[in-house]
Amino acid sequence: MVNWLLIGLVIVAMIVVSKFIHFKHLKHRITAILLILVLVFAYTTFTTIVKSNNIDLKSATGVYSAIKAYGSWFGLAFNNMKALTGNVVKMDWFPSNYSRSSEVDLKSNSINSEDIEYA
Repeated sequence: MVNWLLIGLVIVAMIVVSKFIHFKHLKHRITAILLILVLVFAYTTFTTIVKSNNIDLKSATGVYSAIKAYGSWFGLAFNNMKALTGNVVKMDWFPSNYSRSSEVDLKSNSINSEDIEYA
Protein backbone atom coordinates (compact mmCIF):
# COMPACT_ATOMS: atom_id res chain seq x y z
CA MET A 1 0.00 0.00 0.00
CA VAL A 2 2.80 2.38 0.89
CA ASN A 3 4.54 1.74 -2.44
CA TRP A 4 1.45 2.76 -4.42
CA LEU A 5 1.08 5.83 -2.25
CA LEU A 6 4.69 6.77 -2.94
CA ILE A 7 4.28 6.20 -6.68
CA GLY A 8 1.17 8.41 -6.65
CA LEU A 9 3.03 11.15 -4.79
CA VAL A 10 5.92 10.96 -7.26
CA ILE A 11 3.52 11.27 -10.19
CA VAL A 12 1.83 14.28 -8.58
CA ALA A 13 5.28 15.77 -7.91
CA MET A 14 6.23 15.22 -11.57
CA ILE A 15 3.11 17.06 -12.70
CA VAL A 16 3.70 19.96 -10.29
CA VAL A 17 7.37 20.26 -11.24
CA SER A 18 6.57 20.14 -14.95
CA LYS A 19 4.01 22.94 -14.51
CA PHE A 20 6.36 25.25 -12.58
CA ILE A 21 9.62 24.43 -14.36
CA HIS A 22 9.38 24.91 -18.08
CA PHE A 23 11.86 22.66 -19.80
CA LYS A 24 13.34 24.26 -22.88
CA HIS A 25 13.94 21.03 -24.75
CA LEU A 26 12.05 17.78 -25.02
CA LYS A 27 15.32 15.97 -24.30
CA HIS A 28 15.46 17.47 -20.80
CA ARG A 29 11.84 16.56 -20.11
CA ILE A 30 12.37 12.95 -21.21
CA THR A 31 15.56 12.70 -19.17
CA ALA A 32 13.79 13.98 -16.05
CA ILE A 33 10.92 11.52 -16.50
CA LEU A 34 13.31 8.59 -17.06
CA LEU A 35 15.33 9.54 -13.99
CA ILE A 36 12.20 9.67 -11.84
CA LEU A 37 11.04 6.30 -13.20
CA VAL A 38 14.43 4.73 -12.44
CA LEU A 39 14.32 6.09 -8.90
CA VAL A 40 10.79 4.79 -8.34
CA PHE A 41 11.82 1.38 -9.73
CA ALA A 42 14.88 1.27 -7.47
CA TYR A 43 12.87 2.24 -4.41
CA THR A 44 10.06 -0.24 -4.97
CA THR A 45 12.38 -3.15 -5.74
CA PHE A 46 14.63 -2.33 -2.78
CA THR A 47 11.71 -2.17 -0.35
CA THR A 48 10.30 -5.40 -1.77
CA ILE A 49 13.64 -7.18 -1.28
CA VAL A 50 13.99 -5.81 2.27
CA LYS A 51 10.44 -6.82 3.24
CA SER A 52 10.63 -10.29 1.69
CA ASN A 53 13.91 -11.07 3.51
CA ASN A 54 12.83 -9.48 6.84
CA ILE A 55 15.91 -7.27 6.98
CA ASP A 56 16.26 -4.68 9.75
CA LEU A 57 17.67 -1.45 8.31
CA LYS A 58 18.35 0.08 11.74
CA SER A 59 21.69 -1.68 12.15
CA ALA A 60 24.86 -1.58 10.07
CA THR A 61 24.76 -5.33 9.48
CA GLY A 62 21.15 -5.04 8.33
CA VAL A 63 22.02 -2.31 5.84
CA TYR A 64 24.95 -4.40 4.60
CA SER A 65 22.78 -7.49 4.18
CA ALA A 66 20.10 -5.41 2.39
CA ILE A 67 22.65 -4.04 -0.06
CA LYS A 68 24.05 -7.54 -0.55
CA ALA A 69 20.56 -9.02 -1.16
CA TYR A 70 19.62 -6.21 -3.56
CA GLY A 71 22.88 -6.59 -5.47
CA SER A 72 22.31 -10.33 -5.72
CA TRP A 73 18.74 -9.81 -6.94
CA PHE A 74 19.86 -7.20 -9.47
CA GLY A 75 22.60 -9.52 -10.78
CA LEU A 76 20.12 -12.38 -11.19
CA ALA A 77 17.68 -10.08 -12.98
CA PHE A 78 20.48 -8.99 -15.35
CA ASN A 79 21.45 -12.62 -16.03
CA ASN A 80 17.81 -13.49 -16.74
CA MET A 81 17.51 -10.60 -19.20
CA LYS A 82 20.77 -11.68 -20.84
CA ALA A 83 19.48 -15.26 -21.24
CA LEU A 84 16.14 -14.02 -22.56
CA THR A 85 17.83 -11.79 -25.13
CA GLY A 86 20.12 -14.62 -26.21
CA ASN A 87 17.17 -16.97 -26.69
CA VAL A 88 15.27 -14.38 -28.72
CA VAL A 89 18.27 -13.91 -31.00
CA LYS A 90 18.61 -17.67 -31.52
CA MET A 91 14.97 -18.09 -32.59
CA ASP A 92 14.15 -18.75 -36.23
CA TRP A 93 12.03 -15.75 -37.21
CA PHE A 94 11.45 -16.77 -40.84
CA PRO A 95 8.82 -19.26 -42.01
CA SER A 96 10.09 -22.79 -42.52
CA ASN A 97 9.51 -22.66 -46.28
CA TYR A 98 11.31 -19.32 -46.84
CA SER A 99 14.74 -19.06 -48.46
CA ARG A 100 16.81 -15.88 -48.27
CA SER A 101 18.64 -16.40 -51.55
CA SER A 102 17.01 -13.37 -53.15
CA GLU A 103 18.87 -10.30 -54.33
CA VAL A 104 18.06 -6.92 -52.81
CA ASP A 105 17.58 -4.06 -55.24
CA LEU A 106 19.60 -1.30 -53.56
CA LYS A 107 18.06 1.53 -55.55
CA SER A 108 14.47 0.83 -54.54
CA ASN A 109 15.22 -0.99 -51.23
CA SER A 110 12.90 -3.80 -52.19
CA ILE A 111 13.24 -7.51 -52.74
CA ASN A 112 12.33 -8.83 -56.14
CA SER A 113 9.38 -11.19 -55.53
CA GLU A 114 10.52 -13.47 -58.36
CA ASP A 115 13.72 -14.24 -56.45
CA ILE A 116 12.00 -15.57 -53.33
CA GLU A 117 12.04 -19.34 -53.24
CA TYR A 118 9.43 -21.34 -51.39
CA ALA A 119 9.99 -24.97 -50.58
